[in-house]
Amino acid sequence: MRAASVSDYRELARRRLPNIFFEYIDGGAYAEVTLKRNVGDLEALALRQRVMQDMSQLDMSVTTLGQTLAMPVGLAPVGMAGMYARRGETQASKAAKAAGLPFVLSAMGVCGGEEVAEAAGVAPWFQLYMLKDRGYMRELLGRMKALGCPVLVFTVDLPTPGARYRDIRSGFTGSSGVSGWLNTTLDGLSHPSWLWDVGLHGRPHTLGSVASALQGGGRSVTDFLSWVAKNFDRSVTWKDLDWVRETWDGPIVIKGILDPADARDAVKAGANGLVVSNHGGRQLDGVRSSISALPAIADAVGGDLEVYMDGGIRSGLDVLKAVASGAKACFIGRAWAYALGAGGEATVARMLGTLKSELAVAMILTGKAKLRDAGRDLLDS
Repeated sequence: MRAASVSDYRELARRRLPNIFFEYIDGGAYAEVTLKRNVGDLEALALRQRVMQDMSQLDMSVTTLGQTLAMPVGLAPVGMAGMYARRGETQASKAAKAAGLPFVLSAMGVCGGEEVAEAAGVAPWFQLYMLKDRGYMRELLGRMKALGCPVLVFTVDLPTPGARYRDIRSGFTGSSGVSGWLNTTLDGLSHPSWLWDVGLHGRPHTLGSVASALQGGGRSVTDFLSWVAKNFDRSVTWKDLDWVRETWDGPIVIKGILDPADARDAVKAGANGLVVSNHGGRQLDGVRSSISALPAIADAVGGDLEVYMDGGIRSGLDVLKAVASGAKACFIGRAWAYALGAGGEATVARMLGTLKSELAVAMILTGKAKLRDAGRDLLDS
């Protein structure tokens, strides 16, 4: 199968990955209503076609937080990417750098920040989840600052993990004992390409950035998942951003905003940016899509900080719709995870090339030679 779209990369990933990992990437919370809305609401937005415009010189670059991106796209934090391809975070980060785009390392990444920075030749943006152990958090932030990570992406919409039924059915969560071990083993053995690449040669299968926080409770992915619910700090408020600032003096982006009131609070708290996000439909099911929440949030902050979005981006057309709706840039998660699972760094690079080509076509056919000129007049409402 020759992949032509993100949906094709999804199918290739489904074939190559053990079911337990594909379902983790692909699934959402509860009945997956919000997951479907993220995609469906973007599809429902209509673009205005314009003709007889000078499209000989396209400029899809964007400058944000002191960095110039080749197009308004970044690779969002995706947990355990090192289980989709050998040392997967390093492969995805190299593809992002080659494309001129930022890579956000998940706090639940198999590869730590040091390994990713060495492989890509540039430090990633880093995702922060707040843990109860503030001493450890201070040490972690200090490590990432010393590494040169340019932006901290403070994810605030996971005070408790959402209920993900697919993960229960696949055995990703709640699977224990001999039967659980046997199902997982058979799942891996039935995917020999993955087994050779990741299962045998992708070790260690730990969470590089936060493994030491397990404090003797084990260092594996499974150990960490059982540890998360007990150690994520549910008492975090906007005042805790001051605590983060004591260690981190670079830009801070708040990820997980869906309400204009929260967006205004992010401005008051001194955030440099926010990501309009429902965690890819993986947390509170039934909330609105990211794209439908974006315009009101963009209006609410009035340019006081950078506004990004994630959730449902599957094509270059979606990227243009997001920018037209008020986003400075958008972050893709499943799109790059599918590509990574389908074939590693080279496949992620091809997928990013596809997004860029699709974005170019969309700009030409809507008469926008400069992406920074794209506004809501581009949407046919």
